[in-house]
Amino acid sequence: MLIAQISDSHILASASDLPAAQLRADCLQRCVADINQQLPDVVVFTGDTVQHGQSEEYARLRELLAPLHVPLYLIPGNRDDNEAMRSAFNDKAYLAESGDFLHYTVEDYPIRLVALDSTLSGERKGRFCPERQAWLNQVLSEQPNRPTLLFIHHPPFDVGDHYIDGYRRPEEATALSDIVTRHPQVVGMLCGHVHWPVERLWGGTSARIMPSIAVDLRKGIDESEALQRPIYMLHRLSNENGFVSEARMVAAGT
Repeated sequence: MLIAQISDSHILASASDLPAAQLRADCLQRCVADINQQLPDVVVFTGDTVQHGQSEEYARLRELLAPLHVPLYLIPGNRDDNEAMRSAFNDKAYLAESGDFLHYTVEDYPIRLVALDSTLSGERKGRFCPERQAWLNQVLSEQPNRPTLLFIHHPPFDVGDHYIDGYRRPEEATALSDIVTRHPQVVGMLCGHVHWPVERLWGGTSARIMPSIAVDLRKGIDESEALQRPIYMLHRLSNENGFVSEARMVAAGT
């Protein structure tokens, strides 16, 4: 199974006069065009899709994502607004019409996809409260023998100096790690939020964070090679090779 991941596009409204508005739109547009050429099975979007959670921004986001040829699965980030996202993507049956969280599972592929909503209004670093823990444990317990990929906006661990004061609720992160450790069918976890590439072992599985696709926001990338070329991720999952990831730099001119 081939999964394309995009994250942290921070799209602004079409009417915005900020220079970043067109730059970020171009980055996402170029990624979408390149993704279509790679023929993935699905695209997962790991949050911070827009900058301020405004309906005008989501309208622009929908326009930019419309050319995708394959199913798209979104999870909110701290910059997103759950109600505005629900409204903008009300054609996505996997997004619950009501409730506090935008959790869901996708059962249509060889790899089960599990999306966990880590957002809370006013909280930049994310939450993994007992209610979220219980939901994830229940979902993973339902199909213990089926390979599963988890995706969350916020990584549930400290990343370099991004979390200057450390993770605020380490007991929540530890509980989440314990849950995933008890469910070895979780073959990997995809995150965004910190805008730079990270890979580490977490909860007995491989956790991978991708950089922002917006070239004005990404970190940890050698910009001397290609400052204006956005990057997204391709993840290949198979019985033969396991979980293999590639950072794909969009071709010049795409």
